[in-house]
Formats: sequence, C-alpha cells, structure tokens
Amino acid sequence: MVTKRDKNAQRLKRHRRVRGKISGTAERPRLAVYRSNANIYAQIIDDVKGVTLAAASTTEKGFEGIGSNKEAAKKVGQKIAEKALAAGITEVVFDRGGYIYHGRVSELAAGAREGGLKF
Repeated sequence: MVTKRDKNAQRLKRHRRVRGKISGTAERPRLAVYRSNANIYAQIIDDVKGVTLAAASTTEKGFEGIGSNKEAAKKVGQKIAEKALAAGITEVVFDRGGYIYHGRVSELAAGAREGGLKF
C-alpha cells in the first residue's frame, strides 16, 4: 500500500537536523522563520541566553490589505531588519525552519537583506 508522507513531520525532521548544526550567539543571532497557512513570523533569537531579541509577523498592525502573501513576507523581512538594526544587530544566521527556500521564505530573506541585515 502506498502511504503519503506527512509534510509537516518531514519539515520538523529537517528543522531538528539543521538546528543541531546552527545556533545564534550574541554577536550573530539566529533569524528564525515560521510559516503558517495565513501568516508568517520571524524572530531574532540569542540561543546562548535563550532570549528573543526582536520579532515581526503579519499579525501585527499595518499588514492588513497587503496584496499577496509574498509581498507581506517581504514587508515582514524589512520590519524585522528595522527592529534588529535598532537593537544593534547587523549580522544573523538564517534559520528557514525546515521550509524550502522558495516563495514566502525567500521573500522574507530578501526583505531582511534589503533592510540591511547580513547573512
């Protein structure tokens, strides 16, 4: 019998494998991405202290009425870069959360780069 693989289980497996290899520090924190069906979330995390330094998502005010999901993701990337630069963070490690680097995830990364973050 052919069984269909659970996409989210596969993603979580990839995410755990990658998280074993990358970690955010105070000098170079981790930019973590979470993608749901309706929204996209980004956090800048210092894994040594276990503290979130900055966060942005499409659930915040100002994201209503944006055309497409990709446009909203790009705006989230720009917003997280703005908050990071205000906190004195210029370099990050990009953690795509096990998602394929395509679509909303790549647009968020492009927006963060445009905003001034290096990774």
